[in-house]
Amino acid sequence: MIKRILVALDPDADTPIASRYAIEIAQLHDAEVTGIACIDLEAIGSSTAGGGIGSMYYAERLRERLTKETRARALELIGQFNAALSDAGVRHREEVQEGVPFDRILEDMKYHDLLIIGRDPHFFYGHPNVRTETLVRIVKGTSAPVFIVGNVHLPITRVVIAYDRSVASARAMQRFAQFNPFGKDLEIQVVHVSREREHTESELLLTLATGYLGAHGFRAKGLSIVGDEPKKEILDYAVAFKADLVVAGAHSQHMLQKLAFGSTTESLLEDSPIPLFLES
Repeated sequence: MIKRILVALDPDADTPIASRYAIEIAQLHDAEVTGIACIDLEAIGSSTAGGGIGSMYYAERLRERLTKETRARALELIGQFNAALSDAGVRHREEVQEGVPFDRILEDMKYHDLLIIGRDPHFFYGHPNVRTETLVRIVKGTSAPVFIVGNVHLPITRVVIAYDRSVASARAMQRFAQFNPFGKDLEIQVVHVSREREHTESELLLTLATGYLGAHGFRAKGLSIVGDEPKKEILDYAVAFKADLVVAGAHSQHMLQKLAFGSTTESLLEDSPIPLFLES
């Protein structure tokens, strides 16, 4: 059951989408939503580091200006979040935290059930085009599932669950079934990619997985795909299936990057509106 949701607020277009999903899930589960805006003082300091005495003076002035601008932008995002949640009648609270976004979010996730975050978060508001690796590190280290959204809102009705017998993929499927974030009126396809000689084992795994989902009240079918590139096969199928969500386990930073940022899927995460529900 979902009772506390954390939404990461940044200047990107996907933040209002994250808030919208949070509202829908909170309304379904009578949950409270926390909006967190992180001011990355470390990044500001690194970007304005000076050299000699003269350059150090100007670096300090630049650091002060960027810090002020960043705090103002964070407060603006908090205001937008507060207005959206208030209009929807959803219980909520807001936080402005200073520090490394990765550390702040992981700490807050110890006390929340689900994190909703944009696909490409930029917490350094003074330079919104500076890309960070925060997302990969969060998914790898968080204690709860991460719902990664794009800049398009899609009603979640068609779901692909990637299942490869690993503990991470089983945990992702279990959390999704137990949390029931989008209701149970879903069309779910559990996909397992295997080599041809593993077909019998694949069918057994799919029977067990769909049986588990059925015990939680979901309608689920299994699909075995023969191939040597599991992540590519799963994501390509998700596009063909017109999935609104892909549920998967994040085994490690390397495998997460392969799933979410890999060239084998032509940067599907960045280009596709399909959200991800990931569990480490």
